[in-house]
Amino acid sequence: MGGDHAPRAPVTGALLALAELDAAHTIQLVGRAGVVTEQLETLLGGEHARLRALRARLELIDAPDVIDMADRPSVALRGKVQSSMVVGLRLQADGRSDAFVSAGNTGAQMAASKELLSLHPGLRRPAICTVFPTARQPVVVIDSGANVDCSAVELAQFARLGSVYAEDILGRERPCVGLLSVGEEPEKGSRVVKEAHQLLRCAGLHFQGNVEGRDVVAGASDRGPIDVVVCDGFVGNVLLKFYEAVPALMTELMLRQGFDRDALRAAFAPLDYAERGGAPLLGVRGVSIISHGKSGERAIKNAIKVALRAIETDLSAHIGRRLAESDGGESRSTADSVGAKRTGTS
Repeated sequence: MGGDHAPRAPVTGALLALAELDAAHTIQLVGRAGVVTEQLETLLGGEHARLRALRARLELIDAPDVIDMADRPSVALRGKVQSSMVVGLRLQADGRSDAFVSAGNTGAQMAASKELLSLHPGLRRPAICTVFPTARQPVVVIDSGANVDCSAVELAQFARLGSVYAEDILGRERPCVGLLSVGEEPEKGSRVVKEAHQLLRCAGLHFQGNVEGRDVVAGASDRGPIDVVVCDGFVGNVLLKFYEAVPALMTELMLRQGFDRDALRAAFAPLDYAERGGAPLLGVRGVSIISHGKSGERAIKNAIKVALRAIETDLSAHIGRRLAESDGGESRSTADSVGAKRTGTS
């Protein structure tokens, strides 16, 4: 029931996904049963009649409450316990599903995922992991909107989460991590960024150092290719929304010069969020995929494929193992003592 185009986009996206997946896969449609059933019958009786045989691979789960985009996460989680988001995530927590996909309220999905699925031991916060197209090859940007304010320890943990994602989903061996800042020198950036730089130098990751905004677009700095870019959710979300606005700007400018619209659409296709489908909320003990609020059927279809890839690679378990193997506890103690000292003297 979430997103600007619900329930049509989620229902259609589910059908399109099933059409491309083998018969072993099923999808649960969680929402107001009457509304979802009516939408499904309309689609299968009209433009998507060819997909009628897929109806047997859909399970309808009734969830009468609806979380609005304006609802505060805490209110949605406590006051709308029969919402499609809470019911859907509880299915996974109870072992009745393997992944959850939604284009609804991001804050509510984060809160519900954290409470119902829980975090991996030692992790402070989950983070949204988004794949950005670049001039070279796609890079992982984490966090892209879950956490506006982050500590240095949390940024270091995000680097571990992003590295596992780059390995499992993008197939990168020993992913190279860059810390987004205003200059490549270690002394550049905010206090938190400078502290995170020191933690990442000792984290056992393939840490390149600080990278700048232009390096994200290039997919590399003058020191080599980048696979993972680490930042707080405020900066990451601003960067994401800027990326999303670039195609429209470039298309308009080039159309004024007489370029072909179809050719431009093809050229800028890699920047289309619908191609990515959705971004996983990494750090929770399960699979929770956050899709754009404006997601249409193609975006939902691709988000389901992102979820499937996370299941097939056992991404969540890999993250748990990597966190357990890390020296995160020692790093947390060091960073916290520094933070406490500074707080005491301010």
